[in-house]
Amino acid sequence: MEFSALLTSAGINIAVCVLFLSLYSVLRKQPHNFSVYFGRRLAEEKFQKQDDYFSFERLLPTAGWIVKAYWCTEEEIRQVAGLDSVVFLRLFIFSIRIFSITSLVCVFGVLPVNYHGKEMTHNHIPTEPLNVFTIANIIEESQKLWVHCIALYIITISACILLFHEYKYISRKRLAHITGSSPNPGHFTVLVRSIPKSDNELLDDTIRNFFVNYHGSSYLSHQMILRKGHFQRFVDRAERAYRKFVRVRLSVSERNGRSSMSRCGVCGVRASSFQLYRNKFIEAKKADLTNPEVVDAQKNCPGALVFFKTRYAAVVASRVLQSSNPMLWVTDLAPEPRDVYWSNLWIPYKQIWLRKLATLAASVVFMFVFIIPVAFVQSMMQLEQLKKMFPNLRGLLNKSFFARVVTGYLPSVVLLLSLYTVPPLMMLFSSIEGSISRSGRKRSACLKILFFTVWNVFFVNVLSGSVLNQLNVFTRPKDMPTMLAELVPKQATFFITYVLTSGWASLCSEILQVYNLVYNFFSKCIFCCQQSTEYVYSFPYHTEVPKVLLFILLGFTFAIMAPLILPFLLVYFCLGYLVYRNQILNVYYPKYEMGGKLWPIMHNTIVFSLVLMQVIALGVFTIKHSPVASGFTILLLVATVLFNEYCRHRFSRIFEAYSAQDVIELDRDDEQSGRMQEIHQHLQDAYSQTPPGAEGSSRSGGQVPIELILEDPAQEASESSQELCDTVQEVSEAHEHSIEEAAGKAHCV
Repeated sequence: MEFSALLTSAGINIAVCVLFLSLYSVLRKQPHNFSVYFGRRLAEEKFQKQDDYFSFERLLPTAGWIVKAYWCTEEEIRQVAGLDSVVFLRLFIFSIRIFSITSLVCVFGVLPVNYHGKEMTHNHIPTEPLNVFTIANIIEESQKLWVHCIALYIITISACILLFHEYKYISRKRLAHITGSSPNPGHFTVLVRSIPKSDNELLDDTIRNFFVNYHGSSYLSHQMILRKGHFQRFVDRAERAYRKFVRVRLSVSERNGRSSMSRCGVCGVRASSFQLYRNKFIEAKKADLTNPEVVDAQKNCPGALVFFKTRYAAVVASRVLQSSNPMLWVTDLAPEPRDVYWSNLWIPYKQIWLRKLATLAASVVFMFVFIIPVAFVQSMMQLEQLKKMFPNLRGLLNKSFFARVVTGYLPSVVLLLSLYTVPPLMMLFSSIEGSISRSGRKRSACLKILFFTVWNVFFVNVLSGSVLNQLNVFTRPKDMPTMLAELVPKQATFFITYVLTSGWASLCSEILQVYNLVYNFFSKCIFCCQQSTEYVYSFPYHTEVPKVLLFILLGFTFAIMAPLILPFLLVYFCLGYLVYRNQILNVYYPKYEMGGKLWPIMHNTIVFSLVLMQVIALGVFTIKHSPVASGFTILLLVATVLFNEYCRHRFSRIFEAYSAQDVIELDRDDEQSGRMQEIHQHLQDAYSQTPPGAEGSSRSGGQVPIELILEDPAQEASESSQELCDTVQEVSEAHEHSIEEAAGKAHCV
């Protein structure tokens, strides 16, 4: 591939980026798009729409959003979006710093050495093949390889220093988050599963007797996890349908100047009526423990939430074995209420390990099945193969510009489109695993997508020309460094265009919110839906973190192999830092808090990228017959592994468990201030199997109702129609019945 083909791909992507950013700066000013580009602010601050008047300023692209996103402080972002958003943005800060250093060293040091590696007559740069800019242009036993070795040391040492600084900084932030945040019910609660059944007493009594007997001084109460009955499901659907109706009624009453607490329709039922019916139903069920339905429900109860008087007691109870049989009375520290994944609590504990094995096997199978589209993408980069596969296009492929677009731009676009099928499937696998929390499910999906992306996007693309035809390479792992050293420089062109299409273009698509924009256009302009869409989406860490980590891996891997990729990566990280700051401030709302637990995943992946860079460099130095450089690379490799072990022992436990010092001090502060009794009273109502915030008053205090925060807008859209039809029919029947009863009573009077 010639350098001109790379310039063609870069030009196309730059034009797309400029177009999308200009469209965003114009569309965000239009009042009917406020729900798309200011979803979090609309829900949290009750941001009022402006009058829909015409102004030429709305049609002019501006860069004011960049200034606002850049100058917002880290503390403001933490208060708005939580610690996880800060950790995600720190990943971009680390990337900008390390690749600024790497670009200076490799573009001005390594790239000229690669270009003049062989004694040859160079053509005009646009007509040069890209191989002359890679390490493949260095002759064997060349003294110039010392430049690459020195650059390798500078990059590794700089990365380790910056990684240690970030790990230490984020660890302090996590400790401050634990000790400085408001009391979390999850710190006092333990999830108990695999409870032994008894024929002589109800499960409710079994749980109470066990914890009173063995944790009497610290046990407070417990809450059983029961399956919802038919009436309870009807009440839940009615509540959700009524909240949709309330949003429409509020939007109308605001325009007409009427109170939002006016009565509804003919029956005069207030907004909390469904909640009152629900509470009466639940209280009746709790009071009547001899009811056969309750007894049957308790027999099928998968577990319980046990509340303790102090955080320290809950932490200890969650860490120790409760029985000599490890498969009984299994305890885990419960997630915070809005983080509980209720549907997975019904999975029997004995099935968890089978589910994990099954999802692991399914993920591996899918990874290998995905080799087929990757192999097709690689075949698109070979012009002669394309002519054989599509003989009818031979005339177009002979044209230079069309050939550049097909071989330099389309392969990465095809791969990018294929990768869109991965996140939903991996999220499904993570749900089947049996995670008890939504954040745990998202971390599991993040790891699966990360492994999938690194394997299929990097290794399969690099090794497809050799490994797919010579599978015996897996039986000779000693040859892997040499093979990577031979093949990685040859794939530099593809990965540079991949950074442009999957990196730059995806950032522009992210800020433009294409899906929500189209949905908003059709709902308001085509179907003339007048109500304001108030749905707020949580940040998709499970898709964005693996994407950023893949680009970091590509940057380290090709730093000394093909330094031309570094300027494009640096632009991606700078643009991504601004784009994601803007999205976090205006669009996304934190549905739950992971407490920065994604950083160990980020750290380990970055260290793996450094080790992979050194392994490939070791293979290159071996092929080029530079034993001294190979020896120094082995020392650097050992030092990097030792650095990772030190960081693991020094910091990783902070992200896995709570310290006794912190939780005991928090308990003492609450007891001395008199807040502990209030916390205990709140625990009884903190965990509910129905989404919190059902009542209209839940919006007070600037909090976004949880039921409005969705994982998948398409799923909500598909369920809403049938849900509303069923609920309206049932409510209508109940309403007609109540009218008949009222008429009968009036007639009697």
